[in-house]
Amino acid sequence: MRTRSLVAGLLTGAAAVLGLAMPASAAEPPSGVQPLIVGGVDATETYTFMASMQTKSGDHNCGASLIAPEWLVTAAHCVEGEQPSNWQYRINTTDHTKGGEVAEVDKFVVHEKYDGSGPYDIALVHLTKPAEATPIEIGQSPAAGTDVREIGWGLTCPTRGCGEAPVVLQQLDTKVAEDSGCSGSGAYDAQTELCMDNQGGKASACYGDSGGPAVVKNGDKWTLVGATSRGQTASCPEMPGIYTDVTAFGDWIKQQTGK
Repeated sequence: MRTRSLVAGLLTGAAAVLGLAMPASAAEPPSGVQPLIVGGVDATETYTFMASMQTKSGDHNCGASLIAPEWLVTAAHCVEGEQPSNWQYRINTTDHTKGGEVAEVDKFVVHEKYDGSGPYDIALVHLTKPAEATPIEIGQSPAAGTDVREIGWGLTCPTRGCGEAPVVLQQLDTKVAEDSGCSGSGAYDAQTELCMDNQGGKASACYGDSGGPAVVKNGDKWTLVGATSRGQTASCPEMPGIYTDVTAFGDWIKQQTGK
């Protein structure tokens, strides 16, 4: 079964593609949206770590999470082949068109094992100067059944081109599913990925949510456990979604960031 990345559904001058993640043209950044959250609600709080990857004209493309003052973590398919100078990140706001702070970028670091699809869909973004917002800590890998919150500006209807992406940040409370729910995709790696429950086909991350966070509450604070990677079908909530397990890449992140 073909997999579907959650990156922008509209690529300037290119036809929409269903299937494996496809990086946008580095020469001409995409205008339009990457996957959205279907079945969610408007964000109930401002997540200081939440970031929108945007063109210089402010068009949302992917999500990301601030994990250190100068570093964001996102999906590899969001930044592979891209020129950092073409992009900016708006951080710490529930409205991707205003508020928070806008950060410039000078480096993308794509995981060396990422092959354009499937596992190892993780990358780091280095900012030109430290962000003022509070980063999120990386948590522990959650077991099946753990309550988790997905966050993003992706589509709120299930298929590419079905509607406009939201300006207001969306959130969805769901659970980590059993790995068997995602193993049918043929490229799922239970050691480095998380399978997210789709609430019986009613709710899921979708086009525009790529790279955005899955978080777990630890006491009174959120901790980062996942980054939106891809779906298993073209209709977002039809089957459980696949997230990169950010907690599995702790050593790699430390090696790249020195933190």
